[in-house]
Amino acid sequence: MSDQDKQNSAAAAQAEADAVVSEKGPEIPSQEAFAEAAAAHAAEEAHAAANDAAAAATGAGDAERIAALEAEVSNLKDQLLRALAETENLRQRTRREREDTIKYAAMGLVKDLVEVTDNLKRAIESVPAEAIEDDSQLKNLLTGVQMTDKEILTVFERHNIKQVAALGEKLDPHSHEALFEVPDPTSPAGTVVQVMQPGYRLHDRLVRPARVGVAVGGPAAASEAAPAPGDNVDTTA
Repeated sequence: MSDQDKQNSAAAAQAEADAVVSEKGPEIPSQEAFAEAAAAHAAEEAHAAANDAAAAATGAGDAERIAALEAEVSNLKDQLLRALAETENLRQRTRREREDTIKYAAMGLVKDLVEVTDNLKRAIESVPAEAIEDDSQLKNLLTGVQMTDKEILTVFERHNIKQVAALGEKLDPHSHEALFEVPDPTSPAGTVVQVMQPGYRLHDRLVRPARVGVAVGGPAAASEAAPAPGDNVDTTA
């Protein structure tokens, strides 16, 4: 307690003592009245101090509760953000799966149709050139089959069904199926030199690999060719 507070307390005690003297009369000595008033004032100050201490304790308890609530809010916020992220990932994955389902829904039909085109090509190749020169009906029939085959390929292109590039390409195990090897010293080794059955893709998904024959015995492919003289010269000296 500061000096000013002590002076104020003493003045208040003196005022209470004077009030006691004036109320009870001169028979009460002023010292006793002052002591009685000081005791009463001290009791009031003690009560006020007790209230302040209780308030301080309550404030400390509130601070702890606030800290606990803030921690709980932070935890719930983290859980919410995680749930939102998982929901967004699930939404995007579901959208991709739905798009793929629509995009490749015709895969089974395409696999069957490419077999039809194989049969049309076999029919076309089975007719000797000299036979159609002597038989106009056979020639007309062959023309009809050729037009049908061409129209099917046009429909394939319209629906993003495309043949796999094979002839003259380097063998790609993801697109080609090698059936046999062809000795060919003029073609780079591993190059497709014969296509026995064309392959197809629906959009970017393989429907069927191209069944091919590859060259062997020829020079190495450009990507596998030995470095030219001087390429390995150390120039760091």
